[in-house]
Amino acid sequence: MAELDTSGGGGHKKGPGVKKGKKLSTRVDLTPMVDLGFLLITFFIFTTTMSQPTALKLFLPDDKVTDEPNKAKESGVLTILMGADNHIYYYEGQLKSDGSNFLSASYNGENSIRDVILKKKADVRSRSRDTENPYKDFVVVIKPGVECNYKNVIDILDEMAINVVKKYALVDISDGEAQLVKISDASSQTSASN
Repeated sequence: MAELDTSGGGGHKKGPGVKKGKKLSTRVDLTPMVDLGFLLITFFIFTTTMSQPTALKLFLPDDKVTDEPNKAKESGVLTILMGADNHIYYYEGQLKSDGSNFLSASYNGENSIRDVILKKKADVRSRSRDTENPYKDFVVVIKPGVECNYKNVIDILDEMAINVVKKYALVDISDGEAQLVKISDASSQTSASN
C-alpha cells in the first residue's frame, strides 16, 4: 500500500567531506481505498429500504345498489351556484318556482358566501335535537355553471374546509338553474356598466 522512495537525489555537499543524508519520500497507493469505497456504497445500497409510496386514503360508499338517491332534509340544504366573472348565487332548501329565494353573494367582503354558510350552519344547529351531532342535517350542494372558472370551484371547496362542512356534494347544474344564473349574470353586468 505504501512505498518508500530510497533513490538518492543528486544533492550538493556543503563543505569538504560532508555527506548529506538521503531524503526518503512516501507514496500512498489509493487503489485499495477505491475498492473499499465501492464495497461500502454497494453495501449501503443493498441494505437500505427505499421510501414506500404513499397514497391518499379514499373512502368509497358501500357497494349495495339503491334506487333512491341520498336524501337530505330540505331545511338543512344550502345550494351554491357559480356563474361567470366570480358571481356566486345561493338558495336554501328547494328553489321556488318564482325564484324568490334565489340570492346573490360574493366571495369576500360584505354578504360573503362564508357568512351565508355560517348563518345556515347556525340555523341548522338551532333546529337540531341531536346534541352529539347537531350538524348532521347540514348539506351544501355545489353547482358550478358552464362559465364558472376552476379557481372559483377551488375557492368554494376551500370554504367547505374552512367552515368545517362535513357533507357537501359537487353536482351538475340543472337547465333551469343555469338559465337563472345566466339571466342574473347578464343583469349584474348591465348594472355594473351603468
